[in-house]
Amino acid sequence: MRLLIARCTVDYVGRLSAHLPLAKRLVILKADGSVSIHADDRAYKPLNWMSPPCTLKEADGSWTVLNKAGEKLIITLEEVLHDSSHELGVDPGLIKDGVEAHLQELLADRMEVLGEGWTLIRREYPTAIGPVDILCRDASGATVAVEIKRRGEIDGVEQLTRYLELLNRDPLLAPVKGVFAAQEIKPQAKVLATDRGIGCVVLDYDGLRGIEDDKLRLF
Repeated sequence: MRLLIARCTVDYVGRLSAHLPLAKRLVILKADGSVSIHADDRAYKPLNWMSPPCTLKEADGSWTVLNKAGEKLIITLEEVLHDSSHELGVDPGLIKDGVEAHLQELLADRMEVLGEGWTLIRREYPTAIGPVDILCRDASGATVAVEIKRRGEIDGVEQLTRYLELLNRDPLLAPVKGVFAAQEIKPQAKVLATDRGIGCVVLDYDGLRGIEDDKLRLF
């Protein structure tokens, strides 16, 4: 990972155009090739970014980031305050809490509750950006990636979207569909998932444990 703090302007040239005037900003270049520009607010959200795969060309006083669609992110450096690189290695991914881990275990053992003929491929299916909770096949034989949360919010949908983008590059798996499963799914997360063609499932924890009705409510 490379961290750059600089007084800079930023111009995006693509389907639309956007300009960030001169100010101090943090620029993050990750090992996957992504570049994001941050201010000292907005929590984790960048002011602008370029998703991988993309290429970086450095010239005196500027960075030009180009993606496969031909869009450009041009960072013009007025003053560099900090520039450092750090090797982070492979991240083990988020460790789920007890309920999420148990939901994953229960669902993997009872794939039939997602649909008749559904079969498990593997729990914790490894990818370059972390393990997919459950990889399975539906009754038609299509590959499905299932992301499990105790509380389903937009971040979980974004996480599953990244997994799907990566899994669909594998010709042995593609096309891969997505299912977002949680005990509770926020309305905004449901809207985003639906817009991206991701199915939503509300999990009944007690039902999966055999305490109550074991049917899932499908949307």
